[in-house]
Amino acid sequence: MPDLQQSRDDRNIAIDKVGVKNIRYPIVVLDKSKDKQHTVARINMYVDLPHHFKGTHMSRFIEILNQHHGEISIERIDTILQDMKDRLEASSAHLELEFPYFIEKRAPVSGARSLMEYQCQMIGSLGEQTDFVLGVTVPVTSLCPCSRDISERGAHNQRSAVSVQIRYRQHVWLEDLIEWIESCGSAPVYSLLKREDEKAVTEQAYDNPMFVEDIVRAVTEKLRGVEEIEWFRVECENFESIHNHSAYALVEQKR
Repeated sequence: MPDLQQSRDDRNIAIDKVGVKNIRYPIVVLDKSKDKQHTVARINMYVDLPHHFKGTHMSRFIEILNQHHGEISIERIDTILQDMKDRLEASSAHLELEFPYFIEKRAPVSGARSLMEYQCQMIGSLGEQTDFVLGVTVPVTSLCPCSRDISERGAHNQRSAVSVQIRYRQHVWLEDLIEWIESCGSAPVYSLLKREDEKAVTEQAYDNPMFVEDIVRAVTEKLRGVEEIEWFRVECENFESIHNHSAYALVEQKR
């Protein structure tokens, strides 16, 4: 049968990324307490395409995933990227995984146990060199310092999403990264709280007011102190409870 993808294209336009998006596929993630955690990722796979080829072979991306079935993990990403380059005759390959990761948390007073979900990312690229980025989005509570100071009764607070991406020299556990981020809000977020826990968390937030700027600066200070991290990006979005907009801040630094 004719291979139309490999036929010649005369428009002289190379394509930076071509591939498949939004594949749902089982993966394995390193778990600090349980060795491994099985989850389901949404995966994007791309390669570059030289100007003289009409198209790439989309089916080969799925074939590569199936070849690594049960072995798609953080330590295998380099191998998968190299397979993508080889099978698709490309000079660069890109792999993006987004997945839920679950950690058991205990409520602060009652000790009630529950599973907390965090959205995580692994982004790998392989050209002449390998690049890998680990990311996570952590919900925290933020309480407005201005509202607390000007109000006679109470203060408005909101849930905030702190998104962090890092490049590291040595392995960084997702659990540690999440714990560092959670410590930088007015209070953590839990999936299960009893009344005594709700009282404790509410009072913790009131005693620890933070603007969105305070949160990204606190996370920045925390990550600066981690020797293993060589680059990071910190974003925070406060989903305001009394405004019809979100508050936002970002810091990006290379060490």
